[in-house]
Amino acid sequence: MSKPMKKPSAQDAYYAPGHTIKDYFRSLFIGHGASTQDTVHVRDAIEVKRTMTLVGLCLLPAILFGIYNTGLQAQIAILAGSAPLDTWHQSFYNAIFGGLTESTGIFGLMAYGLIYYLPIYLAALTTTIFWEMVFAKARRQEMQEGFFVTALLFSLCLPANISLWLVVMGISFGVVVAKELFGGMGYNFLNPALAGLAFIYFAYPSEVTTSAQLVAVDGYSSATTLAQVAANKMKFAEYPWYHAFNDAAWWDAFLGFEVGAIGETSALAIFAGGLLLILTRLADWRIVVGVLIGAIATSLLFNVFGDGKNAMAAMPWTWHLVTGGFALGMMFMATDPVTTAYTRPGKLMFGILVGAMTILIRVANVKQPEGIMLAILFANLWAPVLDSLVARFNIKRRLKRNGL
Repeated sequence: MSKPMKKPSAQDAYYAPGHTIKDYFRSLFIGHGASTQDTVHVRDAIEVKRTMTLVGLCLLPAILFGIYNTGLQAQIAILAGSAPLDTWHQSFYNAIFGGLTESTGIFGLMAYGLIYYLPIYLAALTTTIFWEMVFAKARRQEMQEGFFVTALLFSLCLPANISLWLVVMGISFGVVVAKELFGGMGYNFLNPALAGLAFIYFAYPSEVTTSAQLVAVDGYSSATTLAQVAANKMKFAEYPWYHAFNDAAWWDAFLGFEVGAIGETSALAIFAGGLLLILTRLADWRIVVGVLIGAIATSLLFNVFGDGKNAMAAMPWTWHLVTGGFALGMMFMATDPVTTAYTRPGKLMFGILVGAMTILIRVANVKQPEGIMLAILFANLWAPVLDSLVARFNIKRRLKRNGL
């Protein structure tokens, strides 16, 4: 006797092959209305949509300052003799504001930075949405709102003068290879934004890592603080770590008034947003503390036992915290709840590994001194091992306690 056919549920109908693109976009803002049929239900104010919204709000200080600093650094370079770029960005800005001058105020500098940053973010966001739709359609699932934050983090790690085709290439690699091929959101073991950044960083180094992309002007030839240290243009011999607080150059790096990637320059703005992330418990403080412990301890070891001719080895930990992408990586990349360790001791060890690896890469690889990106990706691979070690330790401790 054949079994009666099961009547399709509301959720089955929602995931039917006839699900339209319009429904996918609708699912970003409105739930599909399907509910579980069992007796157990959990109510919680935090979901993926609200989580990503809060993360975006925490990134807002870094975004706003990055936009302003993009215009400010272009203004400084033009007044120093650099020429404006011959691009549609510049033509559009000149048509409205008449070009960057010494008298251009905050609003004009914000507009200049926005004209360069907005296309980068929109290119990353559009590409991410495209791949999310492709895989959501193939799996007959809802689209997840994580792509908003992925596109934000990726765009903040890029220079202002980057080509948009590189943005598309990088975010495509990060989303497809590091995330969707492993099952999508919640199943990826690598941070997709960092994976995409690493791809273009090594595949197209001349298009990403040169000083010409750092400031949106023509003929710019300076370098970031981290690159200057790697080239031995900044000396830290007999420079105690606490002297940084009396150094005007350190305060410029801490506040963000220097060249660099769009959203990485202001450690103050990043720490302010990261503190809110920790207070809302979207980021675990153990990871941040672990990164600080690992970075400070490794930096002090190099200061004492490192090669005195290597300026990066002599660089105090106070400078490491405010240069490159260290602050953004520590507060927003390393704390990604999907790709980090899950146990509490594992989170602390994960952070220590990230901090130590960051300083080690910076000291040992002076040609590409930015170490936080590779350190986090390396630690992502070790996160399951750290959780396994913690679990085995707890099992042995309980067996010993119970006399087994």
